[in-house]
Amino acid sequence: KIEELTRKLAEADGVVRKRLLARMEDDGGNENRDGLPQPVSRWSFDKDLRDEIGSLHGEARGSARVEGGALVLDGKTGFVLTAPLTKTIKSRTLEAWVQLSSLDQKGGGVIGLQGVSGEPFDAIVYGEKESRRWMSGSSGHRRTSSFGGEEEKEAKSQFVHLAIVYHEDGTIVGYRNGRPYGKSYKSGFMIYGAGENQVILGMRHGNTPDSKRLLSGRIDRAQLYDRALTAEQVALSADVKVVTEDALIAALSDEQKVTRTKWKAEIASLNAEVSKQRQKKVYAVTPRGAPVRHLLVRGSPFEKGEEVAAGGVASVRNGLSSQFGLKSNAPEGERRRKLAEWVAHHDNPLLARVMVNRIWHYHFGQGLVKTPNDLGFSGGKPSHPELLDWLAAEFRSRKWSVKAMHKLIVSSATYRQGSRANPEAQAIDAGNVYLWRRAPMRLEAESIRDSILAVSGALNPLAGGPGYRDFKMYNHKGSWVYDPIDPEGPEFNRRSIYRTWARGNVHPLLSPLDCPDPSAAAPVRSVTTTPLGALSLMNTSFVLRMSEEMAKRLAAMPGGEKDQVGHAVELAFGRPATAEDLNLGLRFVKENGLAAFCRVLFNTNEFLYLN
Repeated sequence: KIEELTRKLAEADGVVRKRLLARMEDDGGNENRDGLPQPVSRWSFDKDLRDEIGSLHGEARGSARVEGGALVLDGKTGFVLTAPLTKTIKSRTLEAWVQLSSLDQKGGGVIGLQGVSGEPFDAIVYGEKESRRWMSGSSGHRRTSSFGGEEEKEAKSQFVHLAIVYHEDGTIVGYRNGRPYGKSYKSGFMIYGAGENQVILGMRHGNTPDSKRLLSGRIDRAQLYDRALTAEQVALSADVKVVTEDALIAALSDEQKVTRTKWKAEIASLNAEVSKQRQKKVYAVTPRGAPVRHLLVRGSPFEKGEEVAAGGVASVRNGLSSQFGLKSNAPEGERRRKLAEWVAHHDNPLLARVMVNRIWHYHFGQGLVKTPNDLGFSGGKPSHPELLDWLAAEFRSRKWSVKAMHKLIVSSATYRQGSRANPEAQAIDAGNVYLWRRAPMRLEAESIRDSILAVSGALNPLAGGPGYRDFKMYNHKGSWVYDPIDPEGPEFNRRSIYRTWARGNVHPLLSPLDCPDPSAAAPVRSVTTTPLGALSLMNTSFVLRMSEEMAKRLAAMPGGEKDQVGHAVELAFGRPATAEDLNLGLRFVKENGLAAFCRVLFNTNEFLYLN
């Protein structure tokens, strides 16, 4: 659709441009040359290396010299460095008129921006990656792609005009003699700050001569703009006869203007949609060639035994073969597929047992086997082996439906027991291994945070979409550092499932409440009672802020302090307040205030534990 609309627009504009260009030929010149902005720096090399507009005066290095109104470069030692930039350069245009000594030279730079140390850089470069072609050179080629322009054939016999335009969205456009050079492309974007960067002429980048980077030829004039010039402005600067956008529109009829505006708006809308889709990344496995592997005699890599093909675990039997039937050099994709089929095979007794044990662990805080990551000889023994076998068989017979297993467990009499202690049973089984009651379970750290948000009335129920970040991320000596912050606003008050996790980040509220370290796998969450955990529920900025929010919510409800205490208890505990709750709460509120009472509720066992 975009191509079709662009073609129609180009054809319609082409007819008008031809007519206007013919008129310009008759008039003998360009229209509207005043539309060209002034560069921030210009080097004409009429007498010296001074910047005619700004203060980026050049300093000759090696054999570089001004001669005959041009900068002469020998490709061996000569190049020019300017004074540091006096302003930050974002979007920009590099422009020069250059003549080459040889069309077969490679890697020389015409004009570029670089750090004062030589890195990073962006420059107009000749023949580095493609012989006889111009390109935008950059640090490690990170912002470099081929324009796909034509081979250079004229630059030895005459000066050619070159310009590369860098847009803030990462689009890089090349021009030769005022006309587009090949195709533009989108890459990363570099900002060059004042005082830390400079202009380089005659070499790709660096501070000392390097024949692989030096240009051999003459530069008649060079210019730097602090903006991305349009195609029309580049053509005007190159003194190519061009029809400006304004001149073209002025020559259209009212009907043509309406049609053209409609087409351009539709193209812009479609391009925006395409750009949005391109920003999405999909991560996938990149298959590699599979080397042939051998048994190593006595573990020595220098004594190879017989070839080894991909296979399962031979000790897992039950009618399940560990042989995948693959050659020893089978592709990685085939080996992965066979392994997945073996793991999920109907006759594999392990998958069902491991899964139902994890589901049981989720609901009861402890699996039938205490070590969910190890159901083998090194792990714990099942407390109810027959029950584990039965659940595994049910899971398999119910077509591996996790939802069905959740329903089966939560509807059982065991799950629906109360948490009240029985002294006789406790004397026999203090650890509740035999499930004589529903053991009290403390909420997970994330659920505690979400519950505080919910009762305070600050929870943002927005579902889906990108997550939120509660850390500041920066690079320190080559390593990423994640400093915790407590940002405020509805977008940060979403459920903790939408929190962005950084492996190096420790959360001031979640971590003391036993939220697992994100840099390691945690098959079982520990539950500890420490002063640090209690203090985090009393003094962290998040808890203080949410207690104030809850106090505001209660103050807005009808009634006096006694009613507010009752509402607070009902919100926090999900039950009506008792007379004792009201008496103790009212006395506390009178002495310490409603917000402090809300913090007390956040710290009670009834709020933190499931009974």
